[in-house]
Amino acid sequence: MLQERDYFETVIAANMKNSYYWSENWSEEFYVALAKKGFISTTYDTPEGLVLLPELQYSYAVLDFENLHISQKVMKLLQKDEYVFSIDTKFDEVLSGFEKHHKYNWLKGEYLELMRKLYANKGKYENFELMSVELSCKTTGRLISAELGYKIGRTYTSLSGFTCREKAYNNYGTLQLVLLGKYLQKEGYAFWNLGHPHMAYKKKLGCDVVQRGEFLQRWNRYIKE
Repeated sequence: MLQERDYFETVIAANMKNSYYWSENWSEEFYVALAKKGFISTTYDTPEGLVLLPELQYSYAVLDFENLHISQKVMKLLQKDEYVFSIDTKFDEVLSGFEKHHKYNWLKGEYLELMRKLYANKGKYENFELMSVELSCKTTGRLISAELGYKIGRTYTSLSGFTCREKAYNNYGTLQLVLLGKYLQKEGYAFWNLGHPHMAYKKKLGCDVVQRGEFLQRWNRYIKE
């Protein structure tokens, strides 16, 4: 039904009373098809086991790169140059970091295995590519802050991230976000989809709140480029 455009637009996208769905389908093809429609999928524990939880959100936090805000604290970290920013160099370490840094971790089980398969099959799915984003200490090589997300066309969507809470690394999580924003802009991405707009850090970063209908119009334009 995802491939039937009229059904998706009139029955799913137009239904503003529902945003969450669930499925036991853990195939790569189904996940990619959901992502291309604008769903952001997480997981949910049920008595029968873990299920996939795709959400077509009511609204999205969207960053247009000209709105990227860099605080004075992050500016000082940028100038110190004591970090290494990288893409796709520590994928396995990033995946293991979610369980280490999050008390409640939805990125587990079948979902975790699905991420490994999608990463191993880079280039298999048109216009879709899973990405790990890493910020490491230049001196020790330690992974300080990271996230997992995916590219579709000229869009990038964040899935989840983490950062060390030690005092020595204050504001490094925001530094990683700023560096990612600058990277995406340099690489010619149209915009950054940060998912739920409710977290304060997204507004501080420069995100606008875009309602579902407007988001999907913009989304459908840029995922095909």
